[in-house]
Amino acid sequence: MKSAVQTGLSFGLTSGIITTLGLMVGLHAGTHSRLAVVGGILTIAVADALSDALGIHISEEAERVHTAGEIWVATVATLLAKFVMALTFLVPVLLVPLPSAIGVSILWGLSVLALLSYRLARVQGIRPWQVIGEHLVIASAVIALTHALGDWVARAFR
Repeated sequence: MKSAVQTGLSFGLTSGIITTLGLMVGLHAGTHSRLAVVGGILTIAVADALSDALGIHISEEAERVHTAGEIWVATVATLLAKFVMALTFLVPVLLVPLPSAIGVSILWGLSVLALLSYRLARVQGIRPWQVIGEHLVIASAVIALTHALGDWVARAFR
C-alpha cells in the first residue's frame, strides 16, 4: 500500500503543480482577469483531479500487478493530492494583486516540486540536484510556453 500512496501523491502533486501553474500563467497572460484565473484553478482542482485519478486507476489496472486495494489507494491519493495542491494556488490569487499572485504561485509551485524531486532522488539513491534540475527545467518550459500561448491568444482574439 505504501507504493500505491507514493504513486498517487507523486503523480497528483506533480500534475497539480504543473497543470495549475500552466493554466494560471496562460490565463493571466491572455486575460489579466482574476475571475478567469480563479475559475481555471477551481476547474483544475475538480475536473482535472478526477481525470488524473481515473487515468492512474486505469493505468494501474492495465499493469495487472496491483491488487484492487492498491489501485484504489493510488486513485484516491492522486485525486486528493491534485485537488489539494491545485487549491493551494487560490491563496495568493485571493490575497494579493494578480501579477504578484502569479509570481508567488510560481515560486510556491517550483519550491514544492523541488522538495518532491529531492525526496524522490534521496529515496532512489541518486544525485538530487540532477533530478531537481530536470524537473524544474520541464516545469519552467511549461510556464514559458503557456505564457507565450496566453500572449498569443490575447493578440489574436482581442
